[in-house]
Amino acid sequence: MTSASDMLDRVLWWDALPEQLREPLGEPLVGQVDADVAIIGAGYTGLWTAYYLQQQVPSLRIAIVEKHIAGYGASGRNGGWASALFPQDHEAIAKRAGLPAAIAMQQAMNHSVDEIGRVAADHGWDIDWAKGGTIVAARSLAQWNAMREREAHLRAAGIDSDERLLDAQQTLDMMHATDVVGGVYTPHCAAIQPAKLVRHLAQHVVESGAQLFETSPALAVEPGIVRTPTGSVRARYVIRATEGYTAEIPGQRRTLLPFYSLMVATEPLPESTWDQIGLADRPTFSDGRHLVIYGQRTADNRLAFGGRGAPYTFGSKIQSQTELDGRIHRMLEATLVDLFPVVRQHRFTHAWGGTLGISRDWWASVGLDPVTGMGWAGGYVGDGVGTSNLAGRTLAALIAGRTGDPLLTLPWVDHRSRAWEPEPLRWAATTIGLKATEAADAIESKTGKPSVFGRLVGSLTGH
Repeated sequence: MTSASDMLDRVLWWDALPEQLREPLGEPLVGQVDADVAIIGAGYTGLWTAYYLQQQVPSLRIAIVEKHIAGYGASGRNGGWASALFPQDHEAIAKRAGLPAAIAMQQAMNHSVDEIGRVAADHGWDIDWAKGGTIVAARSLAQWNAMREREAHLRAAGIDSDERLLDAQQTLDMMHATDVVGGVYTPHCAAIQPAKLVRHLAQHVVESGAQLFETSPALAVEPGIVRTPTGSVRARYVIRATEGYTAEIPGQRRTLLPFYSLMVATEPLPESTWDQIGLADRPTFSDGRHLVIYGQRTADNRLAFGGRGAPYTFGSKIQSQTELDGRIHRMLEATLVDLFPVVRQHRFTHAWGGTLGISRDWWASVGLDPVTGMGWAGGYVGDGVGTSNLAGRTLAALIAGRTGDPLLTLPWVDHRSRAWEPEPLRWAATTIGLKATEAADAIESKTGKPSVFGRLVGSLTGH
């Protein structure tokens, strides 16, 4: 059995943490604690909620219950994209909630990127911040045509997303990848060191008076109380901020689907290698395939690169061995070499993974039941760095009763996704979806034409 510390030792971001950010922050919960707000999960969502509550209502007593240590989950392991991406796209939001709501949602997400940078700068947190935007390369005609069609749809719908189509040379000027035929660029993303952010944030909320109880898994979550093996927290408000780990909470097995995303990282690369790769301003990068990939140039000149592809675990079980799938890590290394062949000359030094959460309709959501005091946020589908900041501000506004706050009118507030199907239907649907995604990429890469499997994936995700 792989221990929690062994898992974190494999993560580049944790390996690079300065000693002052490794200091223990909390003890196990023992006995009963009374609070105004109990938060389950010490990742970005829970910590941002505590942070903004401390700003707005300093008198509130806040208790945070965490199964491992603050930042152990996706918050400390992700690709380091502080992006304005939301799981559902502009058209889907406009279709459901109207064009003004879709525009407001995108503006709120854009602001969240800058808000993270502002908070870090105000407190003097070094999080390796570089707002270089995101470049997505089209590396087949099918990918390029899909980008052009999307841009035309957005323009026809009246949605200005600040995305800019690039021709092949414009794309290559930023990202010297192979087989480039075009691309799309957005300025609304910053590369960060995610473990630095989550640990700085955790230290701050603890120093500001929040109680953090680590190695204290929630065994029962009910209105007014959170129970752990050795104690409980009683509070007027109970907030679920567990994202991919939500399935481990009794009664929440089908709320969010836990899905794995894995990453690799290279050794620091010399400038001569970067001359052949590009990414001079540290934009985050991807390409237009269906099976998501993502990368960044780190502050110490490594390539940190990740992607989906690990299989879903039957019964929504969280299994650490899935995060160490050598087959997926080798596939990621090969994909990165395919993008930038010069990488073949260098060593890969880290390989790890983490769990993200997916709702049945691929909508992230945030809400608070004013009667029971039960609140939640999650379903970020891997786009949680920026979205969790917006969630924290929204939950704080809900708890503080700021009824006039425009955040509370956004279309994801109080959105209710239906539960995932019971097994074995859940496993079958997820496995078929993953296989269809892989097939779509293979067919489109070979033919340059859209695949029926790609349309199937789009229908499954609500896009």
